Amino acid sequence: MSIFRIKLSEQLNRPSNSIRIDDSKRELDDFEGIIELTSNMNSRYNNRTQIQEIAREVLVSLFPPFILHLYPSWFARPFPVSSARMCAWATVVGGTWLMGECEVNDVPEMGIDGGRDLGVLVKRCRFLEESQCASICVNSCKIPTQNFFRHNMGLPLTMSPNYDTGECQFVFGKMPTEEEERDARATPCLMRCPSGGSMRSWHNGKGNGDEQWLMDLATLTADNDPSARSTCLLMED
Repeated sequence: MSIFRIKLSEQLNRPSNSIRIDDSKRELDDFEGIIELTSNMNSRYNNRTQIQEIAREVLVSLFPPFILHLYPSWFARPFPVSSARMCAWATVVGGTWLMGECEVNDVPEMGIDGGRDLGVLVKRCRFLEESQCASICVNSCKIPTQNFFRHNMGLPLTMSPNYDTGECQFVFGKMPTEEEERDARATPCLMRCPSGGSMRSWHNGKGNGDEQWLMDLATLTADNDPSARSTCLLMED
């Protein structure tokens, strides 16, 4: 927790960032300190793509470079199913402190060996519960984490938060669809959100990175499913 907090603060205050966000005065191992930093980041940046990239870089900074360099070519691409299971177990072991109680579960709809051990069910996400904000969930957790696994680990991931129950279902090896990602961005502001809905424009507004996201998703979909290329070209146009 302390390392994550330090890395988050470092990323937010890199010289290339135009906005400085001072760290909380709370103890390093105080979870509320992470929530305060993340909330401040989401409230001060009006470009969601920038928020998502900062959050992804925090995840990148937690791993030795050689792992991120070798994992895609040595494991993820040649052994996708085994890699998905490995990442599922590693997520439970290494992520419980951030997400709360979670467990590896089966995802039968994946159709690969019954989807055995390809998912992680977060029973009640601590990060969502503490932040109480759908925008923070989508832009500081869901999308950055999916991008990290896809771009840095070479493994697709789809995360599906449930804002009614607090659950979140991870499915490793599954590319998020356009519909799923649009639904995530269309989530109504939570009644309990401390921003009182003031970050709504950051969450679902136009001109804050959606166009680039659509182009990226179109390209990634086509790479994984050549038959979808014609649709993706229409989206890009």
